Amino acid sequence: MSEQNLRLRIQTKSGHKLLDGLFLASTVGSLKQAISDSANIPKNRIKIRQGYPPKIIDISNEIAELSTLPFRSGDTLIVEEDESNPISNETINQVDERLDTLLHHQLEEGATGILTRKVVPADNSCLFTSVHLVMNDGAYDSSASPQLREVIAGIVSSDPATYSEAILGKPNSAYCRWIRDKNSWGGGIELAILSQYYNTEIAVVDTQSGRVDRFGEDKTYKERVFIIYDGIHYDSLVYESIEQVGAVRTKFSIHNAVILAQALELASEAKSIRQFTDVAGFSLRCSSCQQPLRGQKEAAEHAKATGHVDFGEY
Repeated sequence: MSEQNLRLRIQTKSGHKLLDGLFLASTVGSLKQAISDSANIPKNRIKIRQGYPPKIIDISNEIAELSTLPFRSGDTLIVEEDESNPISNETINQVDERLDTLLHHQLEEGATGILTRKVVPADNSCLFTSVHLVMNDGAYDSSASPQLREVIAGIVSSDPATYSEAILGKPNSAYCRWIRDKNSWGGGIELAILSQYYNTEIAVVDTQSGRVDRFGEDKTYKERVFIIYDGIHYDSLVYESIEQVGAVRTKFSIHNAVILAQALELASEAKSIRQFTDVAGFSLRCSSCQQPLRGQKEAAEHAKATGHVDFGEY
């Protein structure tokens, strides 16, 4: 009986996860380690609730077998981080050592190159082109946008419960038709889906606000890519080597503070010279009927009323 496989699902603030490799004979310590690895919570700060109403489960005895706890295969455990339980000094020292080593490496890396903007065509598909470029080590592919639009449509259509009308702003099937249209612009929903598709955090440098919005930051992704947004247009950000001409990098550790600082600096510089588009007040013209419009709101209302989606600045 003790060798029986124990499949448990945990519910955390970042979503549901499945724990594999546990048995009734496994120890409480191994359960805590599996949860720590999956939910990124220190072992000594894990709190588990189960049942209805949810009750706290005592997991203090790490050498006890899981068969001694009221778990059954298929159960869902509510996992929280107990912030009242301090992290040990030993853990803090280990983290400090790792950060010191990491920072030293990053400073060396930051001294031999610079994060720069790589412009992509302004063809209503700049988001998809930019994301594909940074996910593929800086390689530009003019055919990438239709492929990524199809990827997004496939993911959305396969999960109508998650991607409901409340989330998409339109019925699931209508959204899928819309996103496949080469003239439809991408935004936050598409960035979140592509982050999950590539298992990579996508950091968007917003030149109007001067901040970095990170899609997938609540996941356990190991790498991060950067794109830059001026209110209308997306471009990719690549790290160009000073020592080796033509050598670029587009993927970085999510712990890389130096590259993140360079991205924030780019946003700040662009904002200081007003290198952004005021989406609330910029002037547009509908390319289909020549109707003059002002700002993103009027453009959206016009598109809804007429079905016209091709706009240009004037």
